[in-house]
Amino acid sequence: MLPAAARLRRSEDFRLVMRRGTRAGRRRLVVHALTTNPSGPDEGTRAGFVVSKAVGNSVVRHRVSRRLRHLVAGRLGTVPAGSALVVRALPPAASASSHELAADLDAALRRLGLLPAPGSSPEHGRPGAAIGSSASEQDGSAV
Repeated sequence: MLPAAARLRRSEDFRLVMRRGTRAGRRRLVVHALTTNPSGPDEGTRAGFVVSKAVGNSVVRHRVSRRLRHLVAGRLGTVPAGSALVVRALPPAASASSHELAADLDAALRRLGLLPAPGSSPEHGRPGAAIGSSASEQDGSAV
């Protein structure tokens, strides 16, 4: 579940992200992102969800919301601090599995530049990581 500090709550915040931010659409969802949050970078990453009646009845909408909340919570650490996300579910999200929603979410976040490419090393750019050295140089073995 998303911590309270990581949630978008006010309609003005949703409107700001959706109008000023960039967006990436996929078959089952659209992600709107505003990476320069006017509230300031020290506020942390925040996310909100829009699941309209077009997605389905109340039970279906809440199931989609729970799945999306769980997926976004696991990815908040990769998004730059001070960013705000709005994830808008489309009608095909109602019949999608969690795996399909995750694939669409990851693809949208990569398109927005908020997730690293699937083949890139998570250590690249981390302080202390050897940049430009081969694996044999790092473990001390001879070539």
